[in-house]
Amino acid sequence: MPLLVGAFGVVAAADPTGIGSFVLGILNVVSGTPAWYGYYVAAAILSTAFVLDDGGFTVAAATLGTVLLVALGLPLFLFVARQQPGIVAEKLLDPDVHRMLYLGVYGPLLAALLSLVLGVPLAYLLSKGFPGQPFVESLVDLPLVVPHSVAGIIILFGFGQGGAFPNVSVLGEMAGMVLAMAFVSAPYAVNATREAFESIDDRLGYASRIHGASEWDTFRRVLGPLAVRGMVTGGVLAWARAVSEFGAVAVVAYSVSFFYPIAGEQVTAQHAPVFVYNTYLQGGLSESGAVAFILLSVSAVIFLVVRYLTDDGAAGGGVV
Repeated sequence: MPLLVGAFGVVAAADPTGIGSFVLGILNVVSGTPAWYGYYVAAAILSTAFVLDDGGFTVAAATLGTVLLVALGLPLFLFVARQQPGIVAEKLLDPDVHRMLYLGVYGPLLAALLSLVLGVPLAYLLSKGFPGQPFVESLVDLPLVVPHSVAGIIILFGFGQGGAFPNVSVLGEMAGMVLAMAFVSAPYAVNATREAFESIDDRLGYASRIHGASEWDTFRRVLGPLAVRGMVTGGVLAWARAVSEFGAVAVVAYSVSFFYPIAGEQVTAQHAPVFVYNTYLQGGLSESGAVAFILLSVSAVIFLVVRYLTDDGAAGGGVV
């Protein structure tokens, strides 16, 4: 096995496509020396950089980039390779996991829709500019730097008992979970949509107005359709951010009751990251890893969708 691994190491170092490195990673996991995978990936990237450009800067850039790639890719690869199919299959059949997955899609979807309904008009105004815009932009981006648990506390102060809507219960409720998710994900929806509006040629809106169209008609018939890809991208990013939220949801709605269509009744479940954390505390690394693997698969789908939506050649006729 070491000789086979070493042979593939030579291939990986001379293979700019990365296929040899992937095969080498599998062999190294099997042989019990996964750390060597990082070394061979580094060798492959460095040798490719040297072949493409013998200058020192390219080699240095490839060296620094390799450190990040290995730090991101190696744990992910080992996480997938070390999963136990039996436990994964068991979790796939677990009704608690089914409820968690449903809540993990349904709740973030509501938060993303709320972020778009309220965020698209704001993004349109921000793209046009107005007095005090820097303050508004700072307020929109504030959730990006607020610690997640602090965001949950802010939601409770703002919308909990004695807050803006005293008759609306948010603690431990679906409404509270959606508000917490919308708080942390709204910046993605607003910023992506604003960039879409800003990329549209101003002359298109001006031509619409001088031909007698109102501002609403110009938005509905010209600007909105041209910015729709940015809106969809912002919605997907907001949904993905809401799916991954832990701290704010754990503070506001650790467990929530909701109507579960498959069972036809009210059930209680936890948001996906909270569920994984509890599984880790109660079942250890193997069980939580199996649940995390299922969620990772969902995240991979989200990633592919986002990449497709943000690819300039993915949709025909788009301006943004």
